[in-house]
Amino acid sequence: MRLLAVADSDSYLKWAAALLRTLPGEHRLVVVRSPITPSAAQRRAAVSGGRDDTPAPEVLTARRLRALLRGYDPDAVLLACTGPVVRALSPWVSRDRRRVLLTGLPGISVPAGEKAWRLRAAADLFVVHSGREAAEFGRIARDLGLPGRVVRATLPFLHDAVGPGGDSRDRIDLGGDPQAPEEGSGRSSLRSGRPDRVVFATQAKVPGLREERERVLYALAGLARSRPDLRVVVKLRARVGEEQTHREELHYETLWRELPVEHGLLGFDAGPMHAQLARAAGFVTVSSTAALEAIAADVPLLVLSDFGVNAQMINLVFEGSGVLGTLEELVQGRFRRPDARWCAENYFHPEAENDWARELEALVARAESLPEPAGDPGGRWARTRASLRVELPPAAYRGALRLRRALR
Repeated sequence: MRLLAVADSDSYLKWAAALLRTLPGEHRLVVVRSPITPSAAQRRAAVSGGRDDTPAPEVLTARRLRALLRGYDPDAVLLACTGPVVRALSPWVSRDRRRVLLTGLPGISVPAGEKAWRLRAAADLFVVHSGREAAEFGRIARDLGLPGRVVRATLPFLHDAVGPGGDSRDRIDLGGDPQAPEEGSGRSSLRSGRPDRVVFATQAKVPGLREERERVLYALAGLARSRPDLRVVVKLRARVGEEQTHREELHYETLWRELPVEHGLLGFDAGPMHAQLARAAGFVTVSSTAALEAIAADVPLLVLSDFGVNAQMINLVFEGSGVLGTLEELVQGRFRRPDARWCAENYFHPEAENDWARELEALVARAESLPEPAGDPGGRWARTRASLRVELPPAAYRGALRLRRALR
C-alpha cells in the first residue's frame, strides 16, 4: 500500500509522522502551504522521532500538491490537517481515481464536536484515540448521516508506553528520589539519566487571560526558587513569530520578559517534547496532549485545575484521572500518578482494540467499489474560504479576509 500524508501545522505534522511510523508500507509525508505553515525548525522537530539528522518535510503549494497526487498516485491519502484545510483538499483526493481518504485529530478530542466531523465529511476513515472518543464521534456521524467510519489508534506519541500504574491517591514530592519508579507499578521508565527538570507544556488557547498566564509563570518561578537543583522549563509549541495550529495571542516567553522577576529562573525551549520528558522529574500543564506523553514516560504530573475543569479549558477529559492539581501544589513540587482505570478508558487501551490500520487495508483492497465520497455540507463561502486558505500565499489570504471584512 502506498500512502501520501499531508499536514498543514506543527501538531498535525507531529501526529502524522508518528502515526506513519506505526504503519508498514510505502509512505510519503509533505506539508501543504497555508497561513499556519510551521517553520523548518518546527518541521524537523515534528518528524525527528528522536533523531537529530531527520530532514524537514517539504512544503508544497496547492498546485504542486495536486501534481504530486497524480505523479505519486497513492492508494490512500491521510489529510492530517485542520478542518478547513481537510475541507479544501478532500475533493482532490479521488479526482482521477478512487482513493481511500483518511483523516483524524492529533490529540485529546473530548468532548467530541459536530463541526470537526462536518469539515471532514468526505473521509472514509476518521481516526480517534480512545473508546470514549470513538463512541462520541461515532454517534455524531450517525446523527449527521455520514458514511465514514470512526476508527481507533493509540496516540502515536504513546507507542512506547508500557502501561500506566499507580492510583489516584498517589502524590510524588520532588523532595524524594524522582528517578526511582513507583514500587509495584509494573512499569519501566522511558527516562535515562537522573531527572533534572520540571517541564511546563503550554497550550495556545488556554488559559486565555493575561492574569491567568502570569499566575502560572509566578508559580513556576516559585518552584524554581525553592528547588535550585531542578531546571524549570517552559516547553513552547512555537517561538515568538512562529506559526502553530492555534494562534497564541499571549505568548508565555513574551509575558515572562515583561514580568518584574529574575528572568533566569525559567528556561524556554521549543524542541521535541520527548527530549524534555527524558530528563523530567515532574510535568505540568493546563491542558495539553503532552500530559499523556508524560504518563507514557512514567513522569509524575499535574494538570492545573485553578482555571476550571470544563470543555472550554480543554481539560474535561482529566476528570477522574487523579492528576488534577493546583498552582499551590506546583510551587510545593507535589506531582501525581494517574489512576489506572482512567488510563485504560482514556488513551491507554490494549493494542488489540486498534482497528484503523486493519480497516484502512480493507478499504484500499476494494477502493474501486467504494461509493463516491460524501458531499461537503458547508455553505458556498465556507468552501471558498477553505479553498483560498491553500490556494493563495498566506499574505494574500489574510489580505482577502481583511478586504471581505471591510466590504461587509
